[in-house]
Amino acid sequence: MIAFQNIDVRFRLKNRRKISSWIKDTIVSENKSIGDIAIAFCSDKYLLEMNIKYLKHNTLTDIITFDYSTENRIISGDIAISIDRVKENANTYKCEFLNELHRIIIHGVLHLLGYEDKTPDQKMKIRSKENYYLTLLDV
Repeated sequence: MIAFQNIDVRFRLKNRRKISSWIKDTIVSENKSIGDIAIAFCSDKYLLEMNIKYLKHNTLTDIITFDYSTENRIISGDIAISIDRVKENANTYKCEFLNELHRIIIHGVLHLLGYEDKTPDQKMKIRSKENYYLTLLDV
């Protein structure tokens, strides 16, 4: 099951059903099964507090992913996304807000699937996967 929620922002995700199906299709295409995934939209302030509390990083970020998968094939976790950062990223990268938001959502899902982005090679691989799965989103 995929659940969307707002923490401390007023935001309405358009095409929730299509995005949920896209996430499920992504997980299945990676030979995994979907468990419970919660995607929370929040502010920079809220995500910074989480980043400090749970990851000991005192920096702004666009996304934090918590993987709760207990079995190798069942994907479960929480994804927290700063709407403030997504807006800023869209301006910085000169793209539409929804395109950037979809990229961040699939980035979090890819983290739950085990993809990392700590090294240049990992960053290149996860970006390639993001680009691929973005082409499959029909909204």
